[in-house]
Amino acid sequence: MLGALLISGRAWLLPSVLLLAVGVFLLFWGYRNAPASPGLRFLCVTLKILGLLALLACLLEPLWTSQRARPGANFFALVADNSQGLRIKDRGASSTRAELLRETLNATKRSWQPKLDEQFQVRRYYFDSRLQAVGDFAEMNFEGNASSLGSALNSLAERYRGQPLAGVLLFTDGIATDLDTASLDLSGLPPIYPVVVGTDDPIRDLTVENVAVSQSAFEDAPVMVQVDVGAVGFANEKIVAQLFEVPFVSPSASLTNSVSQTETGKNQEKKRALPPAGERLVAEQTEMAPKAGEHISLRFQVRPDKPGLLYYRVRVAAKEKDSGQAEATLANNERVVVVDRARGPYRVLYVGGRPNWEFKFLNRAVAEDDQVQLVGLIRIARREPKFEFRGRAGESSNPLFRGFDRKTEETERYDKPVLVRLNTRDELELRSGFPKTAEELYSYHAVIVDDLESEFFSPDQLLLLQKFVSERGGGFLMLGGQESFAEGKFHRTPIGDMLPVYLDQIPEVTGTDAASTWKLNLTREGWLQPWARLRNNEVEERARLEATVPFQVLNRVRGVKPGASVIASVAGRAKQFPAVVVQRFGNGRTGAVLIGDLWRSGLQDEQMSKDLAKGWRQWVRWLVADVPNRVELRAVDTAGDPNRPVVLQVRARDPKFQPLDNAAVKIIVRGVTKSGVTNQSALPASIELDAEPVLSEAGLYRAVYVPRANGGYYAEAVVTNATGVEAGRSAAGWSTDLAAAEFRTLKPNRALLADIAKKTGGEVIEDRKLESFAETLPERKVPIVENWSYPLWNTPWVFLFALGCFIAEWGLRRWKGLA
Repeated sequence: MLGALLISGRAWLLPSVLLLAVGVFLLFWGYRNAPASPGLRFLCVTLKILGLLALLACLLEPLWTSQRARPGANFFALVADNSQGLRIKDRGASSTRAELLRETLNATKRSWQPKLDEQFQVRRYYFDSRLQAVGDFAEMNFEGNASSLGSALNSLAERYRGQPLAGVLLFTDGIATDLDTASLDLSGLPPIYPVVVGTDDPIRDLTVENVAVSQSAFEDAPVMVQVDVGAVGFANEKIVAQLFEVPFVSPSASLTNSVSQTETGKNQEKKRALPPAGERLVAEQTEMAPKAGEHISLRFQVRPDKPGLLYYRVRVAAKEKDSGQAEATLANNERVVVVDRARGPYRVLYVGGRPNWEFKFLNRAVAEDDQVQLVGLIRIARREPKFEFRGRAGESSNPLFRGFDRKTEETERYDKPVLVRLNTRDELELRSGFPKTAEELYSYHAVIVDDLESEFFSPDQLLLLQKFVSERGGGFLMLGGQESFAEGKFHRTPIGDMLPVYLDQIPEVTGTDAASTWKLNLTREGWLQPWARLRNNEVEERARLEATVPFQVLNRVRGVKPGASVIASVAGRAKQFPAVVVQRFGNGRTGAVLIGDLWRSGLQDEQMSKDLAKGWRQWVRWLVADVPNRVELRAVDTAGDPNRPVVLQVRARDPKFQPLDNAAVKIIVRGVTKSGVTNQSALPASIELDAEPVLSEAGLYRAVYVPRANGGYYAEAVVTNATGVEAGRSAAGWSTDLAAAEFRTLKPNRALLADIAKKTGGEVIEDRKLESFAETLPERKVPIVENWSYPLWNTPWVFLFALGCFIAEWGLRRWKGLA
């Protein structure tokens, strides 16, 4: 703060000026003829004038006035980081950052805290995942899983809103788990004075920076785990990344029997779910460590041998153990990841107009997929007029039964097709033929229509199929039988509207393509779709397509609808035609396989038969991949911060897939450890939460869970409707690594702390300058100040200065012989 000079003896201002003028005149008059050099005369005059000015200033009674912090009126906050990240040692240091910080905050060894206590009401806090008030910093244990610096500063601003907070002395390494320079919100905060803990010297450390999981319908590599690894101090060394499977059996699976069906669906083998064993090494990779400041990406391709939620643990370590160079911390060397292997079983309804080889190969292929159940409804005889009996007038029944009980005679007037049901759930499923209600049809995830004309369906069933895709979000696939597409008269029907191809004005094919055989090729879009390929590289896939036998049946169409994607095409002798076309339709997806004899590719040899089966499984998986269930549970990680609550969202629907209101939703959360069982001391054995409805969206329920330990988590939602009947269940999993962001980097973030200081009007303070900072802090800008004044004239230094000037002038004259 700048001060001001106040003259209180204003009555002596004019006499002082006159005396000064007379004195200056006499000095110049007396020295004008002195036998000395001009420089010496000027110096002597100047010294006497300065002494005269000092004496005359005492007549004016000058006062120095300024402002300073009123003692005890302002608050001042001391905020210290209590996270695990301070447990590391800097290179060459004998003590950890936590130990050094504890010494700095020790009021008995350092004097800066008592100085602050004299002038301010000092409040002490430490923070990790939240801000907490303490009476003494001796309570700090440095076990916090996070450095929620942004949350701590916001809490401090809210706590002292409207109160005289003079400043914040912040002790941290700046590695914030919830804040960066781009998201700074420092409104309402006083000047912040960061004290950086730690040095910038690189520390030897391996870090799992990020883990991402991706899945596809590509059968050979359905799950890919990508691990980003950073390294400091491992130049020219090899590192090993390992992927372990954490055994886990869901509670529902451990209480019930898992049933596996054969391809006929008649023989059922019951197996009791076994308790989990130890961790199993799934994959391992060895790579050269990246340079400091860079990272490498390692990819693990695994094919789990069971469905449901799977838990894996990723671990990185040095290839060669060097006892002389240990890592700074091992807390960032591993991570738990969750893989959701489908929410099956998916139920697919196949409707065929006649028994054919296409269904034979499809059914055989899908029987090998434990996540898909194929239900068949195949017509083996068309509708035929029944024999009409003619007897007496008005009699339509058999005359042979005349006079007998009519209950013993069937007198159906209307003909019906003969249908065969395969792989049904029970004897009632599809008993009356193709579903006529939404409740019955919506129990399936996808519908495949093959070799069937549009007249097979009633107008209501056609419209119901369209709603099944657009509203329910199901999948629909039409295969190229002899009565499909245009031949089945699906033009101007709800099914024709949702197909990805135009069925009107079929072009006539003349010339060499009139009797062609068709060679299948993937389009550019098809090469980008994993489910459309059967090999893991382009060279092998092209060789496979080249070896595939040509097809002989093709359903020609006028063209492809806008927004549709041509996955595969066939080439005749002179022209290309679409063969496999897909598109999104409403909430679901539709596909058209225009080839009518795909089964031919399975008759060539054993390998081709396996390829056909694999292709069918991948196509069916693509068809049902995004189809929603009645009950869906989703764990939403808020802002990617593992230290914040996990939001569990449940969407519940009725049998018509309309939002289910007035439901009771309970969510059971369990913890999963490395051995696959619950650790009572760390992860929860079982916690039951009640999900509350979200007012902004019908059928959406929400609960919040706060993880308290590292590891995997399993949650299961149970939805009960208003009548008390269970509407469905759904499971979800996630992993929490509370220290992942904390140990992402070990270098102090000085740039962030400097930015915080600049934006709040503070400055970065060095640890060795805390004492001088505490002394000068009362003179800085604070909310509540007091005025103070100091009489400059009433001090011996003024008279001593005047006397010194006169003595110096006399000494010069004596030295030069003038006195």
